[in-house]
Amino acid sequence: MRPFEKCPVCGGDLVSKEVEKLLRGGKHTAVLRVPADVCLRCGERLYSVDAIERFEQIRSKLERQETAEFQLVGQSFQVS
Repeated sequence: MRPFEKCPVCGGDLVSKEVEKLLRGGKHTAVLRVPADVCLRCGERLYSVDAIERFEQIRSKLERQETAEFQLVGQSFQVS
């Protein structure tokens, strides 16, 4: 059962999807696929408590540069 039947932002319908989540911590970035309820009207994403806790753990590891367990998939560059 979902905590919300409708989007808490706009009242639109929610659908369950697997989405990509971009996390930043320090100078590092991680991309992961997670389930979320997504609003069909405004695109708002609602994540489970477990997913949010996982986000916090990953951000913390990124900030501490503890990335050994993560798979390197490329490099990012900033262009001025």
